[in-house]
Amino acid sequence: MSTGPFLYDDDPAPLHTGEPRQRRGLLVALLGSTVLIAVLMVGGILFFKGSGEEQSREVATVFTAALSQGDVETAYDLLCDDERARLLPEELADAYLQEGTPAVVGAAETEHDDGPAQLVDVRWGEGAGAVTTELLVVPEGGTKVCGTSAG
Repeated sequence: MSTGPFLYDDDPAPLHTGEPRQRRGLLVALLGSTVLIAVLMVGGILFFKGSGEEQSREVATVFTAALSQGDVETAYDLLCDDERARLLPEELADAYLQEGTPAVVGAAETEHDDGPAQLVDVRWGEGAGAVTTELLVVPEGGTKVCGTSAG
């Protein structure tokens, strides 16, 4: 305690006079709400963005539709960095475009460079003469097309 002249005649009152309260309920509520928010955010991402397969199908649909309509700029923007380094925009149609109208017909999960990827099947045209190709779609700063092979 300090000594000396005080403004009032009384000594200063101690700041903490009672027994300390336990706040375990508040701590549990804060931790529980943090976990709940994290789970809701993950669920929200899946709800609003879709699963990896849905995103891959959508990107493959936009990519092939842009190519078939001659919109090379849009298709080139959907390529991964490795494919952009390998191809110039004017070479894109030769590497990916086939005869007929493209239709995404399937997708399967795979691995690419030790990460998740999707192989998306695209059928070009109708009937027995239709060509089927596979697009490798990877999550790279968004979902990107990173290669093709004839099916």
